[in-house]
Parts: sequence; C-alpha cells; structure tokens
Amino acid sequence: MALIALLIALLLALVFHYLWTMFLWRPYVVTKAFGKQGVRGPPYELWFGSLREIQSIRRAAMEVVLDIDAHDITTRVLPHFGKWIAEYGETFLFWVGAQPLVCISQPEMVRQVLARKFGFYSRLAPSPEALALVGKGLVYIEGAEWVRHRRVVNPAFSMDKLKLLTTTMADCVKLMLEGWQEAAREGKEVEVSEQFQVVTADVISHTAFGSSFKEGKELFLAQKQMLNLVTQNFLNVNFPGSRYVPSKKNLQTLKLKKRIRGMFMNIIEDRLARRDAGCSSNDLLGLLLESEKVQAGDQKLNMEEIIDECKTFFLAGHETTSHLLTWTMFLLSSNPDWQQKLREEVDEVCGLEVPNADMISNLKLMTLVLLESLRLYSPIVLLRRKAAKDMILGNIKIMKGTLLMMPISIIHRNKEIWGADANEFNPLRFKNGISKAAKNPNAFLTFSIGPRACIGQNFAMLEAKTVMAMILQRFSFSLSPNYKHVPIDSATVVVPQYGLPIVLKALH
Repeated sequence: MALIALLIALLLALVFHYLWTMFLWRPYVVTKAFGKQGVRGPPYELWFGSLREIQSIRRAAMEVVLDIDAHDITTRVLPHFGKWIAEYGETFLFWVGAQPLVCISQPEMVRQVLARKFGFYSRLAPSPEALALVGKGLVYIEGAEWVRHRRVVNPAFSMDKLKLLTTTMADCVKLMLEGWQEAAREGKEVEVSEQFQVVTADVISHTAFGSSFKEGKELFLAQKQMLNLVTQNFLNVNFPGSRYVPSKKNLQTLKLKKRIRGMFMNIIEDRLARRDAGCSSNDLLGLLLESEKVQAGDQKLNMEEIIDECKTFFLAGHETTSHLLTWTMFLLSSNPDWQQKLREEVDEVCGLEVPNADMISNLKLMTLVLLESLRLYSPIVLLRRKAAKDMILGNIKIMKGTLLMMPISIIHRNKEIWGADANEFNPLRFKNGISKAAKNPNAFLTFSIGPRACIGQNFAMLEAKTVMAMILQRFSFSLSPNYKHVPIDSATVVVPQYGLPIVLKALH
C-alpha cells in the first residue's frame, strides 16, 4: 500500500509539474521574452489563453452586416486580428490555450518565413479531423518526403497537361448551366455558391481521378461533413489525449475517415483494373499509380501515400476554385460595368464556341478580375507556420515552437502596400502582373509564395476562366434583393454566410 501511495503521489507531482510549467511558467517566460523585444498582445488567461477574448470579438463581429460595396471584410473576417493590430501593432503575441502565436503582417517578414527552405518554419501538425480530411499529402509533409511527393505530382500540373483538360471541364459546367437556363426561364433565383462547390468537385473527379459525377458528389458530401468537424474543433482547447476518448465527435470522425478512405480505395481499385486491362491515363491518379508501379525503392509512393494525395487534391481542387467563382460572381454582379467588359472580351475571343485552352489564355481582362477577386476575397485567410528552432525574424527572436500567423486578408488590405484604394474593386491594379500590383512584390499571398506555393494554382485559374467564360456567354446576372453581405471565415475559408443568391437573365 505504501508503494502504491508513493507511486500515486509521484504521478500527481508529475502532473502538477507539467500543468504548472505548461500553463503558468511557460506563458510567463514567453510573454516576458517577447515583451523585451517590443512584441505585446492581449493578456494571457489561464487555460484559455486568448480564446475567450477571440470568441467574444467574433460574436460581436457576427452582428455586422456590410454594404454591398464594402470590401473591407476584416470587420467580420479575422476581427480579432484587426483589433489587436490596431492596439499592439503589426506584430503581436496571443495565445490559444498555452500555445503562443505571433501575428506577422509585414510582407517582407512573411517572405522570410515562406521562402526559407526546410528545417526553419514547418507546417503545423494536423488534427485527426484535418488528417482525415486532407491526408498526409503535400500540405503537411516536410523535407525529403515533400520533395519525393512533389516530384511525382508535378507533371500532372504542367501547362501542357492542363490545357488538355478544358474540354472535360466544359462538359461538367454544361450540366450545371442547363439547370441555370431552366431557372432563368422560370424567374427563379439560383444559389450559386453551393452549385459551384458541386461542379468543381465534379471537375476534379473527372480530370484528376477519371471518376464519375456520382462518385465525386458522394466524396464531396463526405468531405463537407468532415470539414464541419474541423471547423467545430478550430477554436477549442482540448485536453491532452482527448482525441483518444470515445466521444461522439471522435467516433463520428473515425467513421467518416473510414468512409472517405473506402471511397478513394474504390476509385483506385477501379483504375487499377482498367490499367491491367490495358487502359492507361496520364491524369493525377494515373501518375500516382504509375509511380507506385515503376519508381524504384524510396522514390515510389505506397498506397497509403497515394490515398493521402488523392484526399489533398480532391479537397483543394474544388474548395479554392468554388470560392473564387462565388466571390467573382458577387463582384461582377455588384459591378455591372466590369461584367459587361468581360462579356465583350469573351464574345470577341470565344464567340459562342466552347472555350478551349488557346481561347482561355487570351482572356486577359478575365485574369485581372480573378486576381482582384482573390485579393479581396482570398479563399484562405491565414497562413500558418511553426518555428522548428530558435530563429531571428526581422529583428525579433522567435522561440522554438512558436506558431506564426500570417493574416492574408489583413495584408491584402494594407493601404501602405496596395494604395489608397486597397478596399476597392480595381482589377487594373494587376495589369502589369502580380509582382507590380503592390509596392511589395510579395504582397499577394492567396497561393502562398516560395517553394511551397500552391501547385494547383494554374489548374484553379484555368477552371475558373472556363466556368466564367461559359456563364458570361449565356447569362447576365445581378444580386438577389435577398442577399446579405456577411462573409465569414469558416475553418479559415471565406464564405458568404447565407449563400449567394443570383438573379439570371438568359442571353440566347
């Protein structure tokens, strides 16, 4: 009994030491170290850190309804960042539980983080929900492992390969627009944000995996459920080991994870059967499977790695583009002069023909509008990295383990960088290219910068141009009187809170 009592006392002492160090001593030391360097922030609160203040600020922000022409969405999107930048400056310290985070919003400091090679600033370790959602693919892996995956995937995103996909993209879009024609005839509004998610999931299913609309829609719905679980977990403080407790949420996550994996395995097994029957394909899945077959030793991807890359590209392949299309429709609906300019360009370049790759490459004004849409309504509002070691960033010492938060939506509206019209819709700012659109060539961050810039950005732009060209050929459109301009950041993705209802008028 004495031994048991001693062991219990020792265990309690270890737990107390861990909790005291993690939740009291470490926050004190970190706050003091950053304070000496002039980096301040909201006060640390035991256990919660800054979370309760974040939640309070966000609740108040949800009451704000913006004017249609108000593109400074930071009063609703990342409102705590805007408040704290005003109070503490562009670099500040805050806390999620006992985890220190430093906001950096100067493009030069952001460049130093994103352009560095491996071993300095790493991706954050994914939660179980995030891992089930996107897998341990290019988004989360590091170093030599990332290089190996990137080498296999790169050929699928060459412009020569992408140009071959426009016909498939157009076929997917036609099905959606047939429904729009019927809605226009009947005078019904169309809620386009949901439809863009479905059609972009269909496009990635066909172009990357060679799968059917039915398979794509089932995957889309399953991943949407998983995304909701990720969102629910985003601003929660979890007890150590809580992921292993058989709670309702954890069991739901496990069930969805198995279901999503099973769906991808069905697609892969079907492709393997077709390959064995002599049917080859050079799409993304074809390249991944060919790597598994022909690459030697450590260079090939195993089946679990292939499944993870499929998860990554299915989600990224439709989420980014669907939100780009949604906000571009919003901007063109509220700026009819630009809508007409784009329609005239599409008429001149494409006529009534189905747009092909050569036509798409000549839609210059369309490119400017899409870039401005990405600036004002970047699908991703935050970039995150973790200091893998003690580092000097600018003139600030960043301690190992500190999370660095780079608020894209804030940086994209900095008037000192983008000019006095930073909160206005002005596509012509990109007429001389991305690097010359702002005073700092690294200020446009939607696709990130550096070696880990988004591999699928050309795919997203090609798809968005194809979809918008086909819409402009067939319809004029305006915002529904029922639309409320209340963008929100859901799991760091900017979405219209109540959707985007559009009134369509068929042109032919």
